[in-house]
Amino acid sequence: MNCFSRRLRRTAPARGSSNELVASRPPRTNGWSWPPQGFQVVGWLVYSYLAIVSFGIYIPLLPQPWSHVAYALAGIAFIVHFFTHITAVTIDPAAASVRAKRSYSSPMPLFDRTTRSHVIQDLHCYLCDVKVGPKVKHCSACNKCVEDFDHHCKWLNTCVGGRNYWCFFVALSSATAGVLLIVVILIFIQHYLDPYSLRTAPQFHSMLGNTTWLVFLPVAPIKTSSAGLLILAFITVMLSITCLLLLGHLLGFHLYLFYKGISTYDYIKRRRQKEAKIQDNEAGNHSQAKTQNTIPENLEASISCEPALSQSSSSCNFDSKGPLNSHLPESICTEMADFKKSAEKVNSFHYGTEHPFEKTPREMDVNDAKSWKADVNEDQRAARSFDRVPGVQGTLGSSIMVPDDTRSSPQ
Repeated sequence: MNCFSRRLRRTAPARGSSNELVASRPPRTNGWSWPPQGFQVVGWLVYSYLAIVSFGIYIPLLPQPWSHVAYALAGIAFIVHFFTHITAVTIDPAAASVRAKRSYSSPMPLFDRTTRSHVIQDLHCYLCDVKVGPKVKHCSACNKCVEDFDHHCKWLNTCVGGRNYWCFFVALSSATAGVLLIVVILIFIQHYLDPYSLRTAPQFHSMLGNTTWLVFLPVAPIKTSSAGLLILAFITVMLSITCLLLLGHLLGFHLYLFYKGISTYDYIKRRRQKEAKIQDNEAGNHSQAKTQNTIPENLEASISCEPALSQSSSSCNFDSKGPLNSHLPESICTEMADFKKSAEKVNSFHYGTEHPFEKTPREMDVNDAKSWKADVNEDQRAARSFDRVPGVQGTLGSSIMVPDDTRSSPQ
């Protein structure tokens, strides 16, 4: 996902794997090129239906001067949308270098992704075989390079670029305004007008009952029932509200892009970069947490009091305290062994286990035995000196040591 931050302008084709040839087909000239898109057909059908229902059924039922106001506002919205829609579809959004070649009838060359991973590289399109600008993208649907590419619109069946963007924006705005006006007219007729005020046309004077209505006034009056008119109004309201939500959302999105000064393609790139960064951070946090969880296990397995070649227990034991449950480093065990030797010499205490580096009885020589006896004599003399107790106590409670002969002499 870091390809967007590279210095070279590269755009990957939408189809084909890394080891395939991208299928070749002639580029599309504009939105009228065959075959048409399904959304394009649906758009024209909805436009035709709303125009017929508005100008043929409901606006003629409005009393004056509301009918004239509705004709003017709805007429402007529908006419502006019609011409801007036609213009946006007809304009060729291709780059100037592509339009100069005028080779739309011939198929494009095959793109081998084994040699190049991107269609546009170093500001050169290898499919169109032309030099392009920094804001040009090769559209995979139209199969040509589009100048100031914004997005490929399926409702127009063509790309929206720098040459036809404003026509697309005006068509979108006029469509939103026209659908909103239809919803307002239908709600106004349903809730704020007296049904008798809707029968002010001269053609209703010859009608005897109030259950029969005329549509397509005043050119071709056709009789219909009240139930049919209400059902048609309900369908029109539901369709208009759906179109209003879709068009309003799209218009608000493009207003946001206009405020930010970016295109739809730039917005998608930034969003993908942000999502890729979030995924990278989550992956890094997950790996870091996994590493932290494995550190204590490795430490517990590696710490031992014994040397690497020793197979004995790695715990240090005291006779009176029992074995130490925790594993200690070798340096701490060595210090404890030295402390044990010094304690044996002074207090005549001994430990139950031998130090791993202590000599065995077979390895003790005569000099070691002599030194051991000397240490025992010193311990005995130290023990006799400890047996002495104070004989006299000072006035302040301090003990005064007296010699042995004083204690042993008769009083």
